[in-house]
Amino acid sequence: MSDSGHTLDINATFRGGGRSIEWLDEINKACIVMLAETGIVPKDVAKRIAKGIAQVIENERTGEKRTSADYLDYEPRLIAVAGQEASRLHTGRSRQDLASTIARMNLRDGLLKTIEALIADREKLLKRAEEHIETIIPAYTHGVQAQPTTFAHYLLAFESALARATERLQQAYTRVNKCPLGTAALATSSFPLDRHRLAELLGFEGLVENAYDANHLAPIDSALDVANAWAMTAVQTGMFAQDLHTQYAEPTPWFMLGSGELTGTSSIMPQKRNPAALEQLRAQSSILLSEMQTMTFVAHNNRTGMFDYRMYDPVPYARALTVFKLFGSVVDAVVVNKARALEEVNADYSTTTEIADALLQKAEVPFRTGHHFASKLTDYGRGKGLKIHEIPYSEAQRIYEEQAKDKLPLTEAEFREVISAETMVFGRKGLGGPQAVEAERMLANSVSGAGADAAWRLSQISNLTRSQVASEKLFTALAS
Repeated sequence: MSDSGHTLDINATFRGGGRSIEWLDEINKACIVMLAETGIVPKDVAKRIAKGIAQVIENERTGEKRTSADYLDYEPRLIAVAGQEASRLHTGRSRQDLASTIARMNLRDGLLKTIEALIADREKLLKRAEEHIETIIPAYTHGVQAQPTTFAHYLLAFESALARATERLQQAYTRVNKCPLGTAALATSSFPLDRHRLAELLGFEGLVENAYDANHLAPIDSALDVANAWAMTAVQTGMFAQDLHTQYAEPTPWFMLGSGELTGTSSIMPQKRNPAALEQLRAQSSILLSEMQTMTFVAHNNRTGMFDYRMYDPVPYARALTVFKLFGSVVDAVVVNKARALEEVNADYSTTTEIADALLQKAEVPFRTGHHFASKLTDYGRGKGLKIHEIPYSEAQRIYEEQAKDKLPLTEAEFREVISAETMVFGRKGLGGPQAVEAERMLANSVSGAGADAAWRLSQISNLTRSQVASEKLFTALAS
């Protein structure tokens, strides 16, 4: 971007985007208030300029809508209503620091909106988890059934991931919410602008202090901060969609979308119920992930001072918001067939891990010995077409004796209990496991965490509203 007044079409990315025009209006109000307070612009002149700014805003509301936030497009309209002295509004400023400030205002606006959506998603996950503390389901590694757990445990895992996503966005917000205004192009100006006052009037919590950094380095990492956080979350929402979509290959899924607007019927095959929302969630997550890489590629191998990486709206939030809201709708629509989920667990050998653990705990049988026994038992049962609970106890004894050269140190009742999914899941002892006491503890902590994050978001909105109200009051007083 050049301050020469010659703007190429390639700079179209700087025109508009997000609420850029609205932010330029807020910036102009804050600037004229600060210029009047510091005496850089005499009060009578500042008053006429303020009236002109108010008139331009009114014209925007009642006349032709403005599409450009470029100050070179704005200033002629201001001069038309306030005279040539209106150009003093731009004292000590550049389109460089204006663009940097508008970008940050767009970024923090998008962050607050997407944080709200993520908190709503987490609350939905927690609500569903509370309903399924005792719902046993199969869990998979390498795409193969591994061990049983509970649906609450599974959902709490995704809530934990989204809690970290929320934390990343909060951290990004803290870094984004620093003001670059008053740095001019890169070295400030000879006018003693009060940058702290500008930051205060615009709701920023501090400054991007170094003027060169403010316009030529900080815009890159601020945008990447946000883009990377949204990209990581897109990976997680895509994983959830894929977990759920995989079930549709089964004639009787244990985990699916309920009938409704998120599911469609085939145009030719009346029996098919197509999980359209899952395909959209996965596709939109992938598109979001790819779009979030754009900022990296645009900024990569570039010189400082180039316009490429300094759009007014560098990381638009619309796609992220779409993905996060769709994810919430999918969570709401999920239906779990509890009996079918338990049947899926009992149809495989995912409880054999517990055999090795029980042998070690009850008879101090080395874990690897127990592991080999459980593996041999699995091979035998599958070879005979038996489910694990269908294997005769006598055969289990025989296989153990052949393997360990000793008698199986579990009674038949103990053996049957050990291979029970209920015993394995609800008998867990480890921190963070699926047992009810741990699930309820994690659920309570997560509810508390989501509430704290919601309060944090409201406090940021309150700070911005308070600054805007104060700035508007001062501006109105100056303009009246």
